[in-house]
Amino acid sequence: MTLRKGEKMTISIQEHMAIDVCPGPIKPIKQISDYFPRFPRGLPAAVGRSSSALRPAVSQPSVSPAEAPREDDEDVDQLFGAYGTTPAEQPAKSQAPEEVVDPEGYESDDCTTLGTLDFSLLYDQENNALHCTINKAKGLKPMDHNGLADPYVKLHLLPGASKANKLRTKTLRNTLNPTWNETLTYYGITDEDMIRKTLRISVCDEDKFRHNEFIGETRIPLKKLKPNQTKNFNICLEKQLPIDKTEDKSLEERGRILISLKYSSQKQGLQVGIMRCAHLAAMDANGYSDPYVKIYLKPDEDKKSKHKTAVKKKTLNPEFNEEFFYEIKHGDLAKKTLEVTVWDYDIGKSNDFIGGVVLGINAKGERLKHWFDCLKNKDKKIERWHTLTNELPGAILSD
Repeated sequence: MTLRKGEKMTISIQEHMAIDVCPGPIKPIKQISDYFPRFPRGLPAAVGRSSSALRPAVSQPSVSPAEAPREDDEDVDQLFGAYGTTPAEQPAKSQAPEEVVDPEGYESDDCTTLGTLDFSLLYDQENNALHCTINKAKGLKPMDHNGLADPYVKLHLLPGASKANKLRTKTLRNTLNPTWNETLTYYGITDEDMIRKTLRISVCDEDKFRHNEFIGETRIPLKKLKPNQTKNFNICLEKQLPIDKTEDKSLEERGRILISLKYSSQKQGLQVGIMRCAHLAAMDANGYSDPYVKIYLKPDEDKKSKHKTAVKKKTLNPEFNEEFFYEIKHGDLAKKTLEVTVWDYDIGKSNDFIGGVVLGINAKGERLKHWFDCLKNKDKKIERWHTLTNELPGAILSD
């Protein structure tokens, strides 16, 4: 087709559509995986698909198909990591740098954001005491507007945490690296407690105008401690862990009581000693209680078995050192139970129940063992610490 000078080429609509519609040779549509190569440039993709043996020997900038379903694995790893445990196969998965999983889970980050705590624990088995020495903290998280904090440390025993078993250090002002060197002591700690209890250590920031703020915590199972041996710890603080809400509220601890039992074959009766209490729950507005102890030997058909100690004013750690006597045959003791309750004395209103414990053949643990040892060892005085709880099964509590 020849064109004169100045004329424009005209193309019919059929020719125009033919040009647009015919793209030439049909090319294969690319797969999404072609946009994310598994191998370095220069290595054909076909080789990568056919030769699985080459994969471990070549650095992989992205995840291989064999590791595609990682989401469930990562969730499990984090779950194990949060409790300081990793599955047995974990090391094999963490060979590549980007796949390394810290054995403590998120706690490695917490070390830099929350800080570390240096402390030591000692279980004095002979005196039934747990000594907790809080030495210092380092690199605590700033909590105040000035970039500092007013830190203190508080302790709880789990399960059964309550105000009764809370201990705390003094507060140090305007510091992220506090040094306390302070020893807090739990009295009345038994071997049974050392098996089943966990010590929760929390670092908090004191605020005069608002609620005190939580910084971090750590938890130590007491079974990790050996009797009469000091164990030192330097641990990264963790985020706040949930408290087990399934725990029976009726077993909330309200303090400890030291009781002595002795069956006197000469006097033909049971001698009960109320020695002292420790870490009682505060029932008054001043943060203290005015405690006294009542005991009953039940069943009490004549209602003559009630005995009561003197009232100790404004204290959570009273010492009574009082003894009471029940005239009873040794053979009848197996059918009896000793009910011990601690009360807060109030003027002008009814007294408040603090806590209690029942010793007898139907009791469990240390309470049963104490009663059994008393029956078995006549004329031998046996002292034991017992935990006070806020409810007594089957007991009608009235002052």
